[in-house]
Amino acid sequence: MNRFYTFLLIVLVSFSSVAQGVMTPNLLWDLGRVRGGSLSPDGTTLVFSVSRYSVEDNKGESNLYSVDVASGEMKQLTTMPGSEHSVQWHPDGSRIGFIHAGQWHEMPAEGGEPVKVSNFISTVSNDKYAPTRDRLLYTQEVKIDLETIDMYPDYPEANALIYDELMYRHWNQWTDGYYSHVHYVDYEDGQITGEGVDIMAQERFDSPLNPFGGSEAVAWSADGLSIIYACKKLNGAEYARSTNGDLYQYNIQTAETTNLTSFNKGYDNDAQFSPDGKYMAWLSMARDGYESDQNRLMLMDLKSGESTSVMKNPEATVGGYSWSADSKTLFVEMPTNATQQVYAIDVFKKWKDNSDESEYSIKQITSGTFNYGVPMDAGKYLVASRTDMNHAAEYFRIDKKTGEAINLTKVNSDIYNSIALSAVEKRMIPTSDGKEMLTWVIYPPNFNPEKKYPTLLYCQGGPQSPVSQFYSFRWNFQLMAAKGYIVVAPNRRGLPGFGTAWNEEISQDWGGQPMRDYLAAIDEMSKEDFVDEENLGAVGASYGGYSVYYLAGIHEKRFKALISHCGLFNLESWYGSTEELFFADWDIGGPYWGEDRPDSYDRFSPHLNADKWDTPILVIHGGKDFRVPYTQGLEAYQVAQLKGIPSRLLFFPEEGHWIQSPQNGLIWHNEFFGWLEEYLK
Repeated sequence: MNRFYTFLLIVLVSFSSVAQGVMTPNLLWDLGRVRGGSLSPDGTTLVFSVSRYSVEDNKGESNLYSVDVASGEMKQLTTMPGSEHSVQWHPDGSRIGFIHAGQWHEMPAEGGEPVKVSNFISTVSNDKYAPTRDRLLYTQEVKIDLETIDMYPDYPEANALIYDELMYRHWNQWTDGYYSHVHYVDYEDGQITGEGVDIMAQERFDSPLNPFGGSEAVAWSADGLSIIYACKKLNGAEYARSTNGDLYQYNIQTAETTNLTSFNKGYDNDAQFSPDGKYMAWLSMARDGYESDQNRLMLMDLKSGESTSVMKNPEATVGGYSWSADSKTLFVEMPTNATQQVYAIDVFKKWKDNSDESEYSIKQITSGTFNYGVPMDAGKYLVASRTDMNHAAEYFRIDKKTGEAINLTKVNSDIYNSIALSAVEKRMIPTSDGKEMLTWVIYPPNFNPEKKYPTLLYCQGGPQSPVSQFYSFRWNFQLMAAKGYIVVAPNRRGLPGFGTAWNEEISQDWGGQPMRDYLAAIDEMSKEDFVDEENLGAVGASYGGYSVYYLAGIHEKRFKALISHCGLFNLESWYGSTEELFFADWDIGGPYWGEDRPDSYDRFSPHLNADKWDTPILVIHGGKDFRVPYTQGLEAYQVAQLKGIPSRLLFFPEEGHWIQSPQNGLIWHNEFFGWLEEYLK
């Protein structure tokens, strides 16, 4: 180990030894989850929500807080039972709007008694004030298709679902005949004055897109006369196999709808108008069927109708963005070498390079081993959320000129100040094909380089999701390290932030170079004296769970314990039961039948190496996981059982791809660490 790093670890050990304890599963659930920030029109006040969970009640609720951007003074705004979310500032800054119990509420900007504004017959989401202050837009579920009870009214106690086309289910929900539609309603001085208008009436489409779309899918034009919404107007198998979602403009005066992005074949989303009303920006992927394509930041001149990509650099992909108050700058967050950093793009200054291609001027504002969220303009400052592997999200004030970040919210400071934190090291590890791979190594609190530690290889899901400075409330590196494990988390092939080629080398090569990357990482770390190479484990979820299943057949006695959560085991049966087929078509190569059968099925399906399995394995799955159906886990578990391999199945009938309830989450952690404690001594 290098001498400087040895010195750094000694300093960290000395510092952390003052703390009283380490992270535990229960303490993890005690953390407040900070999210949903909205900045006042004058940039002086941030309103955000804090969610807290009760293990005893097995549920959570959120309340609203405000923080003064200049002073950092924070106060609680709501104490209503249940949850408040989807915060929006009124355009004049006089009041704050939010959703509670499925209805729109308002309260004075300085705080006070909330008032219920809407009384719709069903719940609403994604409310936004028109900039002209005379209307509200919102989304609401609308029944379009017949349900079984409509088809068979004489059998009210029957429990049956009937389908004639794809997609009959999505992620964790069965299609039920309801669609999320965009509406608007007249509004004046805190009162709804008319009836809601469904601008997608009778359309069998959703906006926002299921299942992860939110308020970024809907926007008012700067003049308040149009609504822009993102929608994928396809049905059946075409919907399941395509990512061609577009931006649609609905004109309130004429009731006409226009497709603004028909020229693009991939996802278009997150339309935002410049405050001066001259431009519309949005995020766009060029290729149909590729959900992890470069996310380009596009700009349309509303006068000429011409559009261009702001980011000419094909290596850059944008996570999120916002306009500056003066309409001259776009502030973006982008994955950068396994972190997420904030950049400023001047949309009026261009420069010419040697190839005479025009580029917009871009400046990196933040740096460091952090993940920053979407920045918001607060005058001389930006405000953005920030995480690292030792800290859950909090909001920070960022100096635009220097990049200095000051913690504003400090919701969880008391907890973090009471525990020892982990040292996090960035290593560049050589790969089998002569490249270098950024790998995070997370060390136990009070790490002693003279000891030997059991070590976990963490396999990331996605498969194109970065191993950055995220803070997970389940796959929590801080918690794993606190249990006495060194965690090795490689940014293997297929992860963004290292260029297009690195990101795309995983597609149709799932069991190839990415697996060699994983083995290179754990083999390199096993050379360290403090790594107990006789006690190595591999853990992961989704594609990470697939990786564990695949490694189970090729690891050649490296690992003593394996844990796979919602992993893909048999690529043929998975293709026949998953729902977003565009993902399978792109990453696997297409269906398993016909003359053009992709070789992924014969080279990279973990079940084909099951004869080589010999390692204790814990299989975890959710019954409502439709992206990776639970039968994948059952197939893997059955193999282990029939081969006499120590194995356990942890099944959650009501959970999907993720574990979301507090009590299930604690059982998950108990079983996860119990398995490791049994097989990694």
